[in-house]
Amino acid sequence: MKPNNLSPLLLAGPTASGKSAVALELARRLPGEIISVDSMQVYRGLDLGTAKPMAAERAEITHHLIDVASLEETFDVARFVALANIAITDIQRRDVVPILSGGTGLYFNVYLNGLGTAPAPDPALRAELETMPLPALLDELARLDSVSFDEIDLKNRRRVVRAVEVIRLTGQPFSRQRAQWPERAPELRGRGFGLQRQRSDLISRIDRRVEAMFTAGLVEETRRLLSLGLSANRTALQALGYRQVVEHLNGERGLRETIELVKMRTRQFAKRQLTWFRGQMDLHWIDVSANEPATETADKIQAALVSQVL
Repeated sequence: MKPNNLSPLLLAGPTASGKSAVALELARRLPGEIISVDSMQVYRGLDLGTAKPMAAERAEITHHLIDVASLEETFDVARFVALANIAITDIQRRDVVPILSGGTGLYFNVYLNGLGTAPAPDPALRAELETMPLPALLDELARLDSVSFDEIDLKNRRRVVRAVEVIRLTGQPFSRQRAQWPERAPELRGRGFGLQRQRSDLISRIDRRVEAMFTAGLVEETRRLLSLGLSANRTALQALGYRQVVEHLNGERGLRETIELVKMRTRQFAKRQLTWFRGQMDLHWIDVSANEPATETADKIQAALVSQVL
């Protein structure tokens, strides 16, 4: 990659795919700082269940958007983007690369594409537009919203369909309904990476991670957080692991059953994450083999970055 290219680097993938270790390795090399793209790591106290970076890792490499909200606060995607923008500006001012790493698809999506005031999808209209040839959709978009036509990725059928859908539903150009921050998807093309592993390997990593969380004291952490207001924060309470432990503490199931349930829910969540990232983000997918060190995965990403500028 160009030595002076300080554009953000995106690293996504399902839980337990190894993003944190790879992000750390990339941050050491580029050099860079890490911005957590995780809707639960923002909360102070939610440590074990969210697999927050260890204190030593955070001391070595600066991490942003971790522990920025208390359990008494609500935290949404708009606040994430606002804080991410501030962090990115600060990081680049110091001539290092911002590395956005995490698994919260919504946060990535809004950072890349903006948070507009467009209406919710209309199933009937969406079905109709999906059957239209792409050239016909592009012709309609060009006639009704030349600004979006000039800016949008014309090969991204999903984005084109959504733009035409919004125009038809509102009678207004799609470009007028975008957020106050610009769409970044085009400018970051080639700088987004996804980690993928064989399903059996990912399941094994998830199971080991869950066992380690409980061994490290997830039940005790959850009990302490309940005394600090966890039950009143409907968002934080939905975090994987914590919700199931709360049910365990309420006597709904035993400890071993709870551990196995968390494993199952995490596997299901990882599958949904992978499906979302593959369908919604333009990522360069990196195959990660079992027991592959983070240094090797980082080598693959750096090689891909170099190929972008040759």
